[in-house]
Amino acid sequence: MNIGFDAKRAYHNGTGLGFFSRVMIKLLATHYPDNEYYLFNPKPGKLFKPETAHIHEVLPQSPLHKILSSAWRSKWVTRDLKRLHIDLYHGPSQEIPIGIPKTGIPSVVTIHDLFPELYPKDFKPVDVKIYRTKLRYACRNASKVMAISEETKQHIIRLYGTDPSKVEVAYQSCDPIFNVIESEEKKEAVRVKYQLPAQFFLHVGTIIERKNLLNICKALHLVQKEIPLPLVVVGKGGAYKERVKQYLSENNLEHKVIFLSDELVAAGKKPFIETEDFPALYQLSIAMIYPSFYEGFGMPVIEAMSGGVPVITSTTSCMPEIAGDAAFLADPESPEALAEGFRKFYGDAAYREQAIEKGFQNIKRFARDAYAQSIMNIYQSARMGAGK
Repeated sequence: MNIGFDAKRAYHNGTGLGFFSRVMIKLLATHYPDNEYYLFNPKPGKLFKPETAHIHEVLPQSPLHKILSSAWRSKWVTRDLKRLHIDLYHGPSQEIPIGIPKTGIPSVVTIHDLFPELYPKDFKPVDVKIYRTKLRYACRNASKVMAISEETKQHIIRLYGTDPSKVEVAYQSCDPIFNVIESEEKKEAVRVKYQLPAQFFLHVGTIIERKNLLNICKALHLVQKEIPLPLVVVGKGGAYKERVKQYLSENNLEHKVIFLSDELVAAGKKPFIETEDFPALYQLSIAMIYPSFYEGFGMPVIEAMSGGVPVITSTTSCMPEIAGDAAFLADPESPEALAEGFRKFYGDAAYREQAIEKGFQNIKRFARDAYAQSIMNIYQSARMGAGK
């Protein structure tokens, strides 16, 4: 089978959608080497490096398509799909090319979340309109819709009126690097490299209101006399980050929160963590706290548990679905509930060890072979539905 992918994110996005695309494509190529995988990339990029002869990069060929590469990706690419005899096309980042139903090629679109629909005030009105147009088109015209959680599936059905039988859930698997328990030498090297404290709690994620850093800091305020550990924050932010910093200043908590990107910039370094250092960073922490109000999946929960790191997360959205019984679940609106999570993982060694073991059991649901199989099942269903 010749499988085509929208590969813009795989080649050019260093964060969530890019990681998702790269992990998924490599996983499929490894588990199903009899297929050929064609990556339709609007312009040359360096983030994706194919590791097998079964993966082929396809760039726009004509001068016009090269100049108007966005139009090629969103519409004109259909000509190349037919030229290369693509049997199925997958849009892994929430969109498919306009006109693909007319080609007769079955298509699958992955929907990760519906943030602009649920939190429109967090986006520019024009971006919400573009997002809504692309998603509605994809959900209406794709042969199958792949949701990354039951939570996301229900939002798709409710907001877009998509036939429930058309939407399938495929739980993601994290990058294999997170399944490696790092050596003490590696962890110490990462500690020194980023000037990290001996012990700390960890929060990973863009610093926006939905990620709930302010309530995490309020929880820290409640336990500051009981727990001496700081919180290390990995992620960029804007206005909301300044609100958090103002709260810290007003409550004399600046020393309790380390904004790692800011610390790196102050030291004259690039403001991000190297990908290969993330597993050690997780494993250096006492626990990872991720009490978002809403997520499409919550990958940091799986990344942390894969490395034996206990997790504090929310009772809302998809977080109980993904974390199972392995995390400390807290009302994200309640600093008091989050504070209790801090107390449990800092002061109760037996509870922490139990959570770690439950985490290892929980991540079996997100094993790479099961993930690859679920995607291939959706592909086969899409082709059968299209009579292929």
